[in-house]
Amino acid sequence: MGCISTASQGQGSFNLGAEKSKKVRFKLINNLIIVPVEVNGINLSFVLDTGVSKAILFNLVNTDSLKIKNVEVINLRGLGGDGAIEALKSKNNLFRFGNAINVNQDIFVVFDSSINFTPRLGVQVHGIIGYDLFKDFVVEINYSSKYIRLHKHGFYKPRKSKKWQTIGLNLYNNKPYLDAEVVIDSVSKPVKLLIDSGGSDALWLFEDEDSGIMPNEDKFFDDFLGKGLSGAVFGRRSKIETFKLGDYQLRDINVAFPDSLSINVARQYKDRSGSIAGNLLKRFNFFIDYKNERIELKKNGNFKAPFYYNNSGIVLEQRGVRVVREKFRTNSYDIMRSSQNDTATNLDAIVTYSISLKPAYEIVELRESSNAKASGLMIGDVLASVNGKPAHQFSLQEINEIFYDKEGKRITLNIERDGKEMSFRFALDNVFKK
Repeated sequence: MGCISTASQGQGSFNLGAEKSKKVRFKLINNLIIVPVEVNGINLSFVLDTGVSKAILFNLVNTDSLKIKNVEVINLRGLGGDGAIEALKSKNNLFRFGNAINVNQDIFVVFDSSINFTPRLGVQVHGIIGYDLFKDFVVEINYSSKYIRLHKHGFYKPRKSKKWQTIGLNLYNNKPYLDAEVVIDSVSKPVKLLIDSGGSDALWLFEDEDSGIMPNEDKFFDDFLGKGLSGAVFGRRSKIETFKLGDYQLRDINVAFPDSLSINVARQYKDRSGSIAGNLLKRFNFFIDYKNERIELKKNGNFKAPFYYNNSGIVLEQRGVRVVREKFRTNSYDIMRSSQNDTATNLDAIVTYSISLKPAYEIVELRESSNAKASGLMIGDVLASVNGKPAHQFSLQEINEIFYDKEGKRITLNIERDGKEMSFRFALDNVFKK
């Protein structure tokens, strides 16, 4: 997500009271960290996004229950080419994250119904929060065990093990940047990257012909990269040979090059070369210290996982529900007694059916060059089953993991279209094949 631009002054801080630290569990969905946050007494879910400087609420049905007050109209700008959007700025809100409380939190409330990440993630998400938490603590992010721990600055001791590396940060407009290197066409190039935990890709780079930061002309494809507050972001996806962060090196890395119109706001910081996002970040565990402008990191069990693209070309959203008829088989026992006082048991199988409403996964985007498109699948098709298993028995994330598997893997989808069920079979693509 990242790059939210507003003009705003200071506010309150989060406080842990007598505790030195506090751990909070999170869900990792599509490489994004989903955390529980209480807002004015209401339990909500937020994306923890290092790329934003202000807390933003969206996907709200009834703001009355949140007691939104002290509001003024303000414009927000983010990634995308559609310009600013209107929001309400509200002051003096009560935020609770674990045991950390801020009684004077600013929030920005967006009512545009298209700003909604829930359908793409398959779980409820009501907002994004970043700098407001990171400014007050040393924040430990453990991707491998899926927890965050907030450490008070006065009690935190830096890691001394050789497994941990310390890298300097610099903050610009309350967002963290680090220095790294990329190898393109066998040439190593220094880059300054926004740490963007609110992005699900691995790496974004801004095209710069003078410095040679460009997609490989023999290995790229055009794609929808995501949606920011200011609209859709398009660009080209490719691979780079090597990514270097401190002493760590990762090879054959997914990279996206967003088009220039979508990143006008992001390029206001002239030294910025792009972003390091969730698919790279999840390969490390971190201690992030904004106050002292440093990050400590070590690789985790995800480090060597391969980088795959969506080789199906299918983008799904969870949209509404579908009626599902499920069969259940139960056993009936009938005990009979004969004239010789012997007993016998008859075992009868009884088949019953249950009608229920289950999440509906709908195809909302379909890459034109994909095998899935060539097989006859269409935008608007609703999944009934995936490889013979009912679709509702999967989470949206589990289906996406199947779509992100290696090229050549065979996929069978049964779909519903205009009241009819149809079956399609295709192989996952080589996305770079022209």
